[in-house]
Order: sequence, then C-alpha cells, then structure tokens
Amino acid sequence: MIFELEENGLQTARMTGVGVGGGGGNAVNRMIEDHLGGVEFISVNTDAQALAISKSDVKIQIGRKLTRGLGAGARPEIGRQAIEENRDEIAAAVQGADMVFVTCGMGGGTGTGAAPVVAQMARETGALTVGIVTKPFLFEGRRRMKQAEGGISELRKNVDTMIVVPNERLLAVVGKGIPFQDALKKADEVLLHATQGIASLITSTGIINVDFADVRTVMQNGGAALMGTGIGRGENRALEAAQQAISSPLLDNVSIAGATGVLINIIGGDDLTLGETTQINDIIHDAVGDEAEIIFGAGNEAAMHGEIRVTVIATGFDRVLSGDGAMVVRPAAPAAGVLSFPSTRQRPSS
Repeated sequence: MIFELEENGLQTARMTGVGVGGGGGNAVNRMIEDHLGGVEFISVNTDAQALAISKSDVKIQIGRKLTRGLGAGARPEIGRQAIEENRDEIAAAVQGADMVFVTCGMGGGTGTGAAPVVAQMARETGALTVGIVTKPFLFEGRRRMKQAEGGISELRKNVDTMIVVPNERLLAVVGKGIPFQDALKKADEVLLHATQGIASLITSTGIINVDFADVRTVMQNGGAALMGTGIGRGENRALEAAQQAISSPLLDNVSIAGATGVLINIIGGDDLTLGETTQINDIIHDAVGDEAEIIFGAGNEAAMHGEIRVTVIATGFDRVLSGDGAMVVRPAAPAAGVLSFPSTRQRPSS
C-alpha cells in the first residue's frame, strides 16, 4: 500500500532508517542529533559496546553466539553469518515501513556483510528501499576498498536506489589538512543530508509539497543514483546553491545529464521565495534534460535565514566499468509510466 502525505497530517508514509555496523550507527546517531524528523531509527551491530552508546530507540545485536558481542573483525563473511541469527528480529523491525533507508560505511565487517541482507528483508516487505553508503578513503588500504566494492555490489542487488559517497571525494570539499575524526564526521554529515534530502520532501510542509507516491515514482527501481549538495548566500544565493549542487565534488565529476528521475530538495529560511525555487528548478532541469521525471519540494527552517541549501538526487543511471577500469555512467531506459514534464510544473496529487 502507498501512503500519501495529507495536508491534515493524519496519514503519512512510515520511514525507517537502519544503521548497520559502526559507520551506519554513527550516521544514525548524527541524524538523531540533528533531529531528522519523520524517520524511525534502528541500529544493527555485532559490537555490543557500540550499541550501548547508540541513540536509536531500537537496537539489535546480531550474531551474539558467533561474535560474543565483540564485532566482526573487519570480515564481511562474519557480518553475513551474524545476521542469520537474527533474521526474524530484523524482519519484524522493518515490517510495516513504507520506505527503508539502509546506511553503513562499506569496507568493514558488519556493515559490508549484513547491510545487503537487511535491505533484502526490507524490500521483501514491499518497502521502497534506499541504500546510502560510503566508500573508504584510499589510505585505508586495498583490502578494505575491495571489500567495500564487493559489499556495494551486493547491496545494489537488494535496493531500489543506491547512493554511494566516496570518502575520497570529501577531501575535495574539506581539504587534506582536516583531522581524520573530523573527516569521518563530514562523511556522517553527507549521509545525513542524503537521507534528509529524501525524507523531508515527504514530511515537510512548506512552499511546495511532495507526496510519497511522487518520490516512489522516481526512486522505485531507480538503480545507481548520484547526489550533490550546494549552499548559497547573498544576492545570487539561488543560482549559487543550484550550480554547486549539480557540480558537487560528491558527484565524482560525473554529469547528471541523462538521469531518468531527479529529486530536488530546497531548504531556506522564512525569506525563501517562490521565484528562487523556480530559478533553482530551472537550472537543474536544464542540466538534466527534458526527458527526466523531476520532483521538487521546498521548505523553511528558521536556522537557514539568509541561506539556501539544495540537495539533488539523480536516479536511473546504469553504472558500468569501462575498459580501463574507470567508472562510467550511462542513462538507463526510462521506467514504464514515468513521464517527463517541464521544470516549473508540479504533478497533481494522486
């Protein structure tokens, strides 16, 4: 069943965020600290100590017999085996959710091994399932990177849409002089913004509202996705934020042209105007092309007075490896029933 956000607030889509492993748990903690609304949080881990300090209301320790609460030792096969002990508990936790975000830091043991199984169980319930994960820094070693790539490949098979944030690209944002712990916090922030960018489209009531059916249209079977963010200030803040979002280092130098679906989330203060939201939408529409299904929402946050933050999530890409091993993005065929429409129009509520 698909739920829509009604103006009276009586019927809303139920969204669940599942942080798997240490990296996923840290990301969920960051989302809770930032008061991300409308999402229920679950932390899943083999590490009992990490779960003890989790801020999630629901905490599930997996693989008690296998790991004795001591973690997976950076071995994905242990993470996969551990979750088998708790399949029923995980399935019960995600049952009834309309949308499930599965987040983790790929490359370790628990997240890499268990996240694909969590996603599989969520998707089997009929939930729209989105994977939002990070890839390790290069200095973390070839083995960890290889494990991450294997985990990403497995997770991609079990989600509707997959967003991968390469930690190495964060260095282009924050610089190489940043302390390591601060760099990891920045990665958590990116995962927060990705989840927030999708969730707040559904939960926020503001200048332009979007319902869950719209989001599902773009993200169901969306495949590989790209995400960019931008913040604008001053007289040309709308232009600045939009251009930053579509040229974000997090896009890994890949154009969003050719995407079959695009979500645009615009957040500003009480001074955000309809004209600015239209300008942002038009800029991104021009970058994507005329054939994409574009869903955009705009809302207000008091703390954003004088600023505009734009999050763009482009879906419908088929990622393949070129002959030299470089990552190439080719647009996938549009899904049946997905129609294009001008950037300044909103689809009527269904």
